[in-house]
Amino acid sequence: MYALVKTGGKQYRVAKDDKILVERIAADEGAEIILDDIIMLGDGDKVTVGTSRVDG
Repeated sequence: MYALVKTGGKQYRVAKDDKILVERIAADEGAEIILDDIIMLGDGDKVTVGTSRVDG
């Protein structure tokens, strides 16, 4: 399963336990954060695309 999330004006493809480098976020380096602007979810052949956001 993966998700396409938006933060700091950019989009990132992420999966469980991924570590990503993002810009423009108020958190300490290495801190765990919650990304809640989910644009798309993918799970095998199933893809869920929101109109502007997918709740999850």
